[in-house]
Amino acid sequence: MKKKFLSVMLASVMAMSMIGCGSSAVSGVSEQAPAQTESTDSAQPADTTATDVAAEPAGEGSGEDLNVMLETPVESLDPQQATDGTSFEVIADYTDGLMQMDADGQAVNAIAESYDISDDGLTYTFHLRADANWSNGEPVTANDFVFAWQRAVDPEIASEYSYMLSDIGQIVNAQEIIDGTKDKSELGVTAVDDKTLEVKLNVPVSYFLSLMYFPTFYPVNQAFYESVGDTFATSPETTLSNGAFVLDDYQPAATAIHLTKNADYYNADSVKLAGLNYQVIQDSQQALMSYQNGDLDTTLVNGEQVDQVKDDPAFAAIGAGYLWYISPNIKEVKELDNLNIRLAITMALNREAITTDVLKDGSAPTFTAVPMDFAAGPDGSDFSEDQTRFQDVCRYDAAAAADYWAKGLEELGITELNLTMIHDADDAPIKVAQVVKEQLETTLPGLTVDLQQMPKKERVERMQEGEFEIALTRWGPDYADPMTYLGMWITNNSNNYGFWSNAEYDSIIADCTTGETAMDPSARWAALYDAEKIVMDEAVIFPLYTQCNAELISTSVSGIEFHPVALNRVYKNAVKN
Repeated sequence: MKKKFLSVMLASVMAMSMIGCGSSAVSGVSEQAPAQTESTDSAQPADTTATDVAAEPAGEGSGEDLNVMLETPVESLDPQQATDGTSFEVIADYTDGLMQMDADGQAVNAIAESYDISDDGLTYTFHLRADANWSNGEPVTANDFVFAWQRAVDPEIASEYSYMLSDIGQIVNAQEIIDGTKDKSELGVTAVDDKTLEVKLNVPVSYFLSLMYFPTFYPVNQAFYESVGDTFATSPETTLSNGAFVLDDYQPAATAIHLTKNADYYNADSVKLAGLNYQVIQDSQQALMSYQNGDLDTTLVNGEQVDQVKDDPAFAAIGAGYLWYISPNIKEVKELDNLNIRLAITMALNREAITTDVLKDGSAPTFTAVPMDFAAGPDGSDFSEDQTRFQDVCRYDAAAAADYWAKGLEELGITELNLTMIHDADDAPIKVAQVVKEQLETTLPGLTVDLQQMPKKERVERMQEGEFEIALTRWGPDYADPMTYLGMWITNNSNNYGFWSNAEYDSIIADCTTGETAMDPSARWAALYDAEKIVMDEAVIFPLYTQCNAELISTSVSGIEFHPVALNRVYKNAVKN
């Protein structure tokens, strides 16, 4: 993590072409600057890069619903329990946090009207807006944030994103509460009064303000939560809004979700849409037909569809920020505990063929554990600009793959191996999995890859429980720092799906988080490269590509904001004419 006394990364607008999506520039970070105390109505820039499909929305709009395609269903609308991008998007439609993203991905005030930062960067004091209310008429208070954040670290809630408050946010006592050695009431967050929230940190965290628009940090009205109990956030009746829209049609696993403009939103005058109408469509051909029939205003396209629509004025290729990779279960599958077997698999993957011949959406082949185009270092350079950095252990080389494979089989005393790869039942993952199977079986004699598709929720649960052999999965950056990826492979991290453990790696990450290295930006950056090298040398994951979304967005629609970090799509300023 970068620290508060460092200047934060300025956002840049990503290019809206196929080439731009794969190689858009990352804005820079200046050298160390002194810590400061701030009280302001405009927040510092957040560590994000964004694309706004129309920076200046035209006109006042028609007041119609925007019809949006979703690839996957919502998994949870509980802000402290949700873990996937689809859920985060919908939660953010109707909930504001302390801060929000503007069109350029910068952190600007939302529920917080202003904030102060102590000279040492360890105390943040947020002053809440007087006109922010819940949809039941109650005011949004500082206690709503205290209650929500205590939920996030409460071991009984077991939030997968609790580490956002401990490892990432460095809030006082967060880790101790998660570990069960302190009570949640001791979390370093206090409601000084109804409209003043004080947050205490262990160390300065430069990107702390940008964390405030991440849904795990969103408020929850305690009285309402306690009144609905276990049914919280499972229906419109058990959900409150303080944001631009109000949820009025939803049930778990629903294929249709509807939200209506919140007339009582403090910034309602800027919201031009009448509402949002989500449709979950997992078949890409069906989605394209729905768009062409006028039932959707925006939809994803992929594969051969891109060739059909790439010259359409409504077509745009937009960076999504996700790293897609294959995760081997190193702990539970003895054959995958063999390094030569893992190196053989990663060397047998023709990533260029996957992105060029299968996806065709501008996604970029990736040969690093941290993807490109979202995190800039002290000198302003992209952390992962050099995709040849680990070419000795991660490249497409059929001959080298076969050699590693032969060595691995000999060490294991076997001549053949059967592996089952689980993957999502969505169009793109199905196609990618089929090509991966073909590549591996063609290059590695004696290997058979069986494919098993399933809903994303089931795939994630299987990975978390270690009930898989290899899995096609993805991770999107929650904040613009390499730690959003490198933090996953710490021993016992809930997202360390391969159950890999390395004491040297853990030590480097700890030092970059709270040790002396954390306070030296150049040394920290170098240490993060050392950590990434361990992950790559050990073939902990097999990186595939950094995702770009090929989308059709009706020319009558403007102002949708796209971000590769935290919240992929924001509709507050969207207009439909």
